[in-house]
Amino acid sequence: MRKMLLPLMMVIVLVLSACGNQSTNTATTDKANSSEASNSAPATTGTITYQSETGPVEVPANPQRVIALAGYAGNLISLGVPLVGVDSWTKADPNFANQLKDVAEVSDDNLEKIIELKPDLIIASSDTKNIDKLKKLAPVVTYTYNKVDYLTQIEEIAKAVNQADKGAAWIADFKERAQKAGTEIKAKIGDDATVTVMEGDSKQLYIFGSAWGRGTEIIYQAMGLKMPEKVKQMTSKKGYYDLSLEVLPEYLGDYVFYSKDPSVDASFQNTDTYKNIPAVKNNRVFEVDARGFYFNDAASLDYQLDFITKSLLGKS
Repeated sequence: MRKMLLPLMMVIVLVLSACGNQSTNTATTDKANSSEASNSAPATTGTITYQSETGPVEVPANPQRVIALAGYAGNLISLGVPLVGVDSWTKADPNFANQLKDVAEVSDDNLEKIIELKPDLIIASSDTKNIDKLKKLAPVVTYTYNKVDYLTQIEEIAKAVNQADKGAAWIADFKERAQKAGTEIKAKIGDDATVTVMEGDSKQLYIFGSAWGRGTEIIYQAMGLKMPEKVKQMTSKKGYYDLSLEVLPEYLGDYVFYSKDPSVDASFQNTDTYKNIPAVKNNRVFEVDARGFYFNDAASLDYQLDFITKSLLGKS
């Protein structure tokens, strides 16, 4: 009887041993998988350190209540980051009406309103008022306008909200779309055709260089379309140039994008001086609501690229 029990006990021991090894291997594998996942996936809780232009800033790894001032909200909209407050210029942008319908309008002067919104991150301009006071309410990241190029700006904001990969993917896609559109446009209007971007009213008119919003980055940088030499010369220092109606014909190229605020007096368009400009006579002036054309954030660039492409290809 004892001889029969011995083999049976050995079998039980082997089975238990195998089960133990399997549990150990499974636990080890699960631990490895967990470690791998934590190394590859972005953090969704806690904080990260963002290297801003003013130094390192501890920001939420997954911000949920962001206030965006100085026209940066469009980048956050494109990245899907929740907004609770934006500046008045952004709030008035007709292209953001749906996305911002439940988002409050705020200003750097109204700290009480900002306190009510309980932000976990504030993104602003370097010349925003009350920055020191804002820092007591939430982490603050500031940027200096045009300190970096427009795509680097988008890249930096994506890093600040822990979405660097998503930001990089958008930039790569935008470059491809803009370059393709630029090639098609040059084939239609010619490599030497010139384009001017203007804004203003009957009291004061402006023309813009290659990096001042209003589609300029797309037209001159991404698409590589030509700027009239006189525009290039006069905008080289400040990025824009103000001028009078009398000299406007000297600055308008073969094609013109007029960023026009619907509330301004644009009666200058009824004058003979304006009507006799070749681009006007040839129906090559494309008017667009200035409120949706000011900024060079990701969401605005998407809209501008579509408008510019359709206008110059005659598909609008």
